[in-house]
Amino acid sequence: MATFTSSTVSSGATPSAICGPYTVQSVYGAIDLTAATADGDIYELVKLPANSTVVGGYLMAEDLDTGTEVLDIDIGWAANGVDAADPDGFGNLGVWTGDAVAGIKPEVGNYFPLGGVLFSAGPKTFTVPTTIQAEGNVAPNAGGTGYLWVVVHYVVANNTP
Repeated sequence: MATFTSSTVSSGATPSAICGPYTVQSVYGAIDLTAATADGDIYELVKLPANSTVVGGYLMAEDLDTGTEVLDIDIGWAANGVDAADPDGFGNLGVWTGDAVAGIKPEVGNYFPLGGVLFSAGPKTFTVPTTIQAEGNVAPNAGGTGYLWVVVHYVVANNTP
């Protein structure tokens, strides 16, 4: 088990809430996986500012398991002192298949809209800065290297321009 941090998070900068209240903003973070995912690996992708309400987004990756697919990575958030960690809060994604799907996804790769709590309870608010992270559950059968990235759409409700 290891922790990997994107340059977006490692810079120490948290996106500022520069837009007016309830204006959707986006932040992204990417990690180049140079070794196959192991169970328990953490990928810290982005940090949201205080009072952010996540309204959507997506997780994308190259085809990280080129054999008979078994790769399993989930997306959620780290503990922040207020909210407990929830490694699959935005998606218990199951086994990833990077295969192309005719008429739907013509390229090889992975694409997952953020879901989880967004489907069960609606938009998720974090009152303090919070790291959005992915967690490996099952290592790939073959391959395992390539880019993993997330885009998170959020609003900052109490921000005044």
